[in-house]
Amino acid sequence: MAAEANATEAESEGSSSWPPATAVPTVTFEGMNFPEDTIRLLSVQVVLILAYSTIIVLGLVGNSLVIYVIYRFKTLRTVTNFFIANLAVADLLVNALCLPFTLVYTLQGEWKFGSVLCFLLPYAQGLAVHVSTVTLNVIALDRHRCIVYHLETRMRKDVCFWVIALTWVLSAVLASPLAIFREYGSFTLDGHTIQVCTEKWPGKSTDGTIYSISMLILQYFLPLSIISFAYAHIWSKLRGHVSPAENASASSERHHRRRKTTKMLVTMVVVFAVSWLPFHAFQLATDIDSSVLDMRDFRLLYTVFHVVAMCSTFANPLLYGWMNRNYRAAFLAVFKCAGAEAEGRGRSGRLDSIHPIGNKNQKKGGRDKCKSPKEAQDVAVTRLNTTDV
Repeated sequence: MAAEANATEAESEGSSSWPPATAVPTVTFEGMNFPEDTIRLLSVQVVLILAYSTIIVLGLVGNSLVIYVIYRFKTLRTVTNFFIANLAVADLLVNALCLPFTLVYTLQGEWKFGSVLCFLLPYAQGLAVHVSTVTLNVIALDRHRCIVYHLETRMRKDVCFWVIALTWVLSAVLASPLAIFREYGSFTLDGHTIQVCTEKWPGKSTDGTIYSISMLILQYFLPLSIISFAYAHIWSKLRGHVSPAENASASSERHHRRRKTTKMLVTMVVVFAVSWLPFHAFQLATDIDSSVLDMRDFRLLYTVFHVVAMCSTFANPLLYGWMNRNYRAAFLAVFKCAGAEAEGRGRSGRLDSIHPIGNKNQKKGGRDKCKSPKEAQDVAVTRLNTTDV
């Protein structure tokens, strides 16, 4: 009976967890010894393993590629792209440090990673999610400043780096309660010792709920309100654009680029909002009505909504490749370079049919064949105006 009371206490403490900022879903332990817990079914576990593995692989590859092309191609080293790289770093943090542990914890229903990771991983994902939302706001406000008020002078790169640093500091402060108010311990259930990692608030039992609702506002509703306001003004301005007669062609081209870029950035925000909406709604329902915790499939629903939310960590690279020709060209350059390098190792005398490199380089094998397509592609990317992206 005491064991059941301890298990219930662990559940009630975990229910106030802020899932968008937790590295591991706060799970109930009642299902561990009951066959009706849906997550214990083999078919469900296989699906979850495939889902999380797919998200991890796509997130690691896609976000690493975004960071790499921004580093490699000078024409992509713009203020907006530095902020996009910052988003990619935050998503990488989630993919590499959080999701593998989330998957294991979800399947086993027990925390087996020790006390250090119990404090570190929830904090890491909370930090990453805050960085993403703040960065999306910064991008929207910067473009609002430039487009709505006709400011051709963009943010300086040194200022951009200071803003990125401030973003991480602010996010670290906002996520700090997830590391401070946490407890690692164990309890005995039917003769088995269970290791748990839960939130532990010092005051009333409602403290966790207050924090959750506060973060829901700061991490979802307020950022989306600011972003929506900014992009609504931007879109209105772009729709009402009239090119000056003396420079109509150049102005029209710049206007077209800005519209396409704004459409891509708005799509990023929409994907982020839609991905996280079911998870936030479910968490809010849990905070308002604790009886939700007694649902038979509570853990499964929580995990499904968590999977949907985590899809946002790999969506952005796909959007860049689909909606932005500069990123698309850079991605293709990297893949062509990799293909040329592989081909060079096997057939070093073959000339690259797409990017001719001449007889001098033809004899040098894969290394120069990789370098030359890159240089040729760099020229191609240079011809694309990347001012707005």
